[in-house]
Amino acid sequence: MVAGPSTNPATNLIIHDIALRSAGRLSRMAVEKAVLGKQYGTKFAKEAVENRSMLQTLAAYGVTKVATRSVPGALVVGTGLALKVLFDRSQSKRKARREGDRSLRRQAGRDDKN
Repeated sequence: MVAGPSTNPATNLIIHDIALRSAGRLSRMAVEKAVLGKQYGTKFAKEAVENRSMLQTLAAYGVTKVATRSVPGALVVGTGLALKVLFDRSQSKRKARREGDRSLRRQAGRDDKN
């Protein structure tokens, strides 16, 4: 039996699921804002995190699902991330930083033409 406010255990399970997902989302956004805020300022970090496109959100969700469903999925996602890090490190630091900053500015709605 799932403890909760309802006498129906299925309803309680749904309530718990929604509560856990909401808490996870809020904590994830807080951590993302804190990490970006240290380098870019809190206002910019808030805009960048909250202005993600639907495509970015769905892509992150899909990759997370693949990574958490199975060991092979986790290996594929982990390998992909490692390859991206290696690619980023193969670029000059200045170029990589510039491209990352540009991408974040676009995401925050602060387009620049440079």
